[in-house]
Amino acid sequence: MADSFKFELVSPERLLVSANVSQVIIPGSEGEMTVMVDHAPVMTTIKPGVVTVTRESGETDGYVVFGGFADILPTGCTLLAESALHVSETNREHIRERVDAAQKEMEETDSEERKTTLVQYLEQLSTLEGTIMPA
Repeated sequence: MADSFKFELVSPERLLVSANVSQVIIPGSEGEMTVMVDHAPVMTTIKPGVVTVTRESGETDGYVVFGGFADILPTGCTLLAESALHVSETNREHIRERVDAAQKEMEETDSEERKTTLVQYLEQLSTLEGTIMPA
């Protein structure tokens, strides 16, 4: 039995990871999920958060994602992110720009459903900011 599986993290801008890994922790919309070899097939949406990748060597790396979805199979996992960056490329200004854009959209929309979605997104961004850049 193999101890690793293929993981790919893709954003519209670039392929961030394409490697054999021992596990990946993803911020699923219903909570964090740890994906390991032989995981049951599932698809999930992704909320803003940190994807933690553990490579075959044991080295751990992190990537900030801002939504998307993941396709998980027993032999692999592909995460298609709306936007993604290595944690070292993320800063408070980057997150603040997203917060400002979401707040502006909330002020301009008349849809209560969209406002509810934006409130959840803002809460997720606030949690993300505290996770990767504690005070």
